[in-house]
Amino acid sequence: MEIVNLDNVPKEPLTRDIFTGTDVRKQNLLSDSREYEMSNVNFGKGMRCKFHSHDAEQILIVTAGTGIVATEQKERVVKPGDVILIPKGEKHWHGSDGTSEFSHISIYKKGTKYNILGN
Repeated sequence: MEIVNLDNVPKEPLTRDIFTGTDVRKQNLLSDSREYEMSNVNFGKGMRCKFHSHDAEQILIVTAGTGIVATEQKERVVKPGDVILIPKGEKHWHGSDGTSEFSHISIYKKGTKYNILGN
């Protein structure tokens, strides 16, 4: 069994080409899992992902702030407690709504790949 408390996990800078800026931090969770990647991603005010898709489902659990999850067809404002299922292959982005920092837990199968599809 592994138990992790978010307050005790360091926030590490997350610099990848998928983000629109550099104020994004990640807390790696459940390091003992053989099947799942799980992390708390912290977006600075106005930071978000670019449009992308995954080759497997992704689950987001909003933990802080106000954010947006969007597809090409719609944008939804999300807040702490919201749980989002993003289907395999769905073009989407997620991040801060610009008024506050935003955090979500991201869960997906190990080895899942993403494909950037635009800004």
